Amino acid sequence: MAIQPTSRTTDQETVVPTPQTTPPIALWRAVLLGILLIPVNVFWITVVEVRWYTLDGTSLPLFITPVFLLFVLVLINLAWRKFARGGGRPLRQEELLLVYIMLVVSCTFAGHDTLQNFFGSIGHPYWFADAQNKWQSLFFRFLPSWLLVTDKQALGAFYRGNVSIYGPDGQEYLMSWVVPLAVWGAFFLVLVGMYLCLTILIRRAWIENEKLTFPLVQLPLAMTADDAPTAFFSNPRMWAGFGLAFCLSGLNGLHQLFPTVPQFPIKLYPIDQWFTSPPWNAIGSTQSSFYPFMIGIAYFMPLDLSFSCWFFYVLARVFRIVGAQYGWSQDAHGFPYFGEQATGAWVGLGVMLLYAGRSYWRSVLQSAWQGAHSAEPAEARRYRFAFAGLLIGGLLLAMFSALIGLTPWVALAFFAIVFLLGFVITRVRAELGSPHEIVWVNPDQVLVTVFGTSALGTQNLTLLSVLYWFNRGYRNHPMPNQLEAFKMMEGKPAVRFGGLVGTICLSFIVSLLATDWANLHVTYAAGGGAKAAGFKGFVGWETYNRLAGWITQPLPPASIGLYYILGGFILTVALSVMRTQFVWWPFHPAGYALAISYAMEYFWMPVFIAWALKFCIIRYGGSRMYRMAIPFFLGLILGDYTIGSLWAIIGPLLGIPTYKIYI
Repeated sequence: MAIQPTSRTTDQETVVPTPQTTPPIALWRAVLLGILLIPVNVFWITVVEVRWYTLDGTSLPLFITPVFLLFVLVLINLAWRKFARGGGRPLRQEELLLVYIMLVVSCTFAGHDTLQNFFGSIGHPYWFADAQNKWQSLFFRFLPSWLLVTDKQALGAFYRGNVSIYGPDGQEYLMSWVVPLAVWGAFFLVLVGMYLCLTILIRRAWIENEKLTFPLVQLPLAMTADDAPTAFFSNPRMWAGFGLAFCLSGLNGLHQLFPTVPQFPIKLYPIDQWFTSPPWNAIGSTQSSFYPFMIGIAYFMPLDLSFSCWFFYVLARVFRIVGAQYGWSQDAHGFPYFGEQATGAWVGLGVMLLYAGRSYWRSVLQSAWQGAHSAEPAEARRYRFAFAGLLIGGLLLAMFSALIGLTPWVALAFFAIVFLLGFVITRVRAELGSPHEIVWVNPDQVLVTVFGTSALGTQNLTLLSVLYWFNRGYRNHPMPNQLEAFKMMEGKPAVRFGGLVGTICLSFIVSLLATDWANLHVTYAAGGGAKAAGFKGFVGWETYNRLAGWITQPLPPASIGLYYILGGFILTVALSVMRTQFVWWPFHPAGYALAISYAMEYFWMPVFIAWALKFCIIRYGGSRMYRMAIPFFLGLILGDYTIGSLWAIIGPLLGIPTYKIYI
């Protein structure tokens, strides 16, 4: 089941050690440790991303804080293994990975594009509505007030800050949050539960049958391997990469605190400043960065994808200039219609995936139908569990949609796009390991483009806007992280399938409770409109200003936009077919989709550097040299993440903003 069937030998190698058969072990220590560390991780994320905005750890494909906490655990475990005398058994790889998985799950709740967006928009319309924006007369009658925080006193304290949620006033304010948090919490649990059911269904095809590379699991697997003390932590190439990244970001951090310390500028150099006259200034905001961690991550991307990512990003800038030259770029929604192209591209990837996997889906349905009489009863039970979960979850989403007033066909189209995007993002990440910030491909925007605002009506537009918070950007999407959990536990019988699923579900609940608490604690103390530098208030403005525009300036179906959606779809299918038929074909369809949907905005230069290095290494050193270089690039990731995490600890402790390794 592939983006396109291919017999091409991948240039990707794996550093996953050959699993050894081991007897089942009691994993209660790992689960208990994970439960204890989830609130720590969530609170740390909330402090550094919402209060101080000194770490964008959950906006990257490989989350920063779980990697750092795993690194700390591994170092403690290594010291325990070396110096402990009869003091208990050190943690095994399965236990360390289970803790890591639980921490990753918590990031999918507490991160940038999930519940941070939620808290930035849940009370926004009732606090910021005024006579000037006329929101109250435009759409308030369609807002499900029981889903939002409406109490002005509670909202005032939330945005102004300097309030403890543990005092009498804080306790009173929290009462306004009980119903919205309970309902939205149940909604999000259903959503991530359905993602987990989809993951169970595709797990065997992508992990066992196709053996996709899963580039982002290589670092945690290498760090926790039984031979890690000699194979990884004693490898000089790993420490060379670690030291290079650590020193670069360490010096830049010292420069921010002490300007006399020299710096090495590696972030956001504005290339567009050199293009000031028409038509060249149509290039738009174009910046280059040299993030060490991203160079490390991109090294594990297949060459055709990394090439396609930076190539199509550059080509998109050329299109802008060409459009300006011929007068095609007249407004923000004009040529070259990247949002519409991206929509067609991602839908095209989804269609190709479903078509390529049609025989697998037939076998899954047949196995689930036969149940105990199938060739593999255990696998059939898993499929039945997943289908039952999808059915129950679908019914709950249908009830929720009806309760808030969404028209049935709009609800069906909306959630179909939501799950299709989750499906495709998961595949792209499992196969390629690339960033997946997809800003312009949102279900509500797709529906407006295709049907226009009048056909949808003000009520549907309002409700789609209320749902906007969880489908805005997809950077910390739950589903690809869930699939990577199954990959990391592949070939490890000590962790049974049911135990892993149960642990993930337990992590859902603990993460939700911890995220709600952390955001209320931090934001009421700092103030969403006062000291909380990373508070996602802009998501609220983006949501409701756009809604007001839809209502006051109705849009017909975008005929030109539809052509570009179709064009993006056709181009993606064509790229897939060409890549299947011709082994020399250099363009990957996912690279096109990623390059025009914001995923490469900050990363095109690191991807280019990694592509060039990897190309030269393979060209002149072969696969042996490629494997020898792997520890160096893993070290780049770990070193940059470590110093970034240390700065994110120092800053809040000292009460000052510190250096960010990203953005």
